[in-house]
Amino acid sequence: MPQTIRTIQLGERQIILVGTAHISKESIEEAKETIRQEEPGRVCVEIDMGRYQAIQQGSRWEQLDIIKVLKEGKGFLLLANLALAGFQKRLGADLGTKPGEEMMAAIETAQEMGIPWSAIDREVQLTLKRAWAKSNLWNKSKLLASLIESAFSREKVSESDLEKLKESNELESMMNELAEFMPSVKEVLIDERDRYLATKIFETTEQKVVAVVGAGHMNGIEQWLGKLQRGEVAADVSDIEDMQKPGWFAKSAGWLIPLLIVALIAIGFFRSGSQASLAMIERWILLNGSLAALGSLVCMAHPVTIIASFLLAPVATLNPVLAIGLFAAVIEAHFRKPTVQDAENLADDVTSFKGFYKNRITHILLVFFLSSIGGMIGNFIALPILASRAIG
Repeated sequence: MPQTIRTIQLGERQIILVGTAHISKESIEEAKETIRQEEPGRVCVEIDMGRYQAIQQGSRWEQLDIIKVLKEGKGFLLLANLALAGFQKRLGADLGTKPGEEMMAAIETAQEMGIPWSAIDREVQLTLKRAWAKSNLWNKSKLLASLIESAFSREKVSESDLEKLKESNELESMMNELAEFMPSVKEVLIDERDRYLATKIFETTEQKVVAVVGAGHMNGIEQWLGKLQRGEVAADVSDIEDMQKPGWFAKSAGWLIPLLIVALIAIGFFRSGSQASLAMIERWILLNGSLAALGSLVCMAHPVTIIASFLLAPVATLNPVLAIGLFAAVIEAHFRKPTVQDAENLADDVTSFKGFYKNRITHILLVFFLSSIGGMIGNFIALPILASRAIG
């Protein structure tokens, strides 16, 4: 039996795990052949119904309201989602496959044979939201940078390179790197989903089940199936099926920097007078506004957007409910309104650096992201300077 196929006995039940690389031609054939040979009572597939429908119907980007997304605070999440989609599509194009094709092949094979099938993955949007919520600003930036770098990389990946990733030593090395680089993201993307997938497989009632899953989940699923069989854990995943409500500290953290800035300027006023406090205000506005404007400039934003980024960044800083990135994005959208063609070309444009800049939807996202990051960096630089003047 190939290393990527593993049989697990749960009492009288038999669970056959088929580990895949998500854009591998070999994985497609392996999944189909295993189902045909084993003739299971049910096929479980690592996909959620939303993604299944999206693959069937195609992503309807023309329905995307970019300003609504930004106002709902989902700009960073959408940018990460698009970068990931671009990475997967580029890899699939290199190898002549589409992301998720092996899962769809497993479903089609089950349907042809009259075998019931189950979508056992957690909704991808919920997974991304949980990963995003667990990450601080630095980890969010690292995640986006990694995804964008991967999406725009021109390095070719061969089928043999991809098959190596299904080997246990390669997978363990990759998981260890992810855990070290972004532990909170690894917890949500890998650990939580290992448990979720295993629980959904365990809840099936058929004597023989074939489960087609990513090879990186095989070890985790096997461990969780063992725990479930022994009764060490309950078959309940309700705690990872919704978003955790932020605590009081998380809710109030956004006011920390504005309060610090106001407090330092006030201290400077009482210690050194109005002249010193005015100099501190000027220094803060210059740093905060200039770096926010620089973020918009790097995006080649409209001149009015760049100027507005400079002028409005201090206002946005003092009120966390507002965001300089949102201001800049709305202004940019006014002057460069996304067209129907931008929506239709979005899936292709996210696979290249040029496309990301050219497409008005992703261009607005970049303005939102980089102006926000610029303003934040400006604040972090300004705080120690203000502190030294206030207490010096």
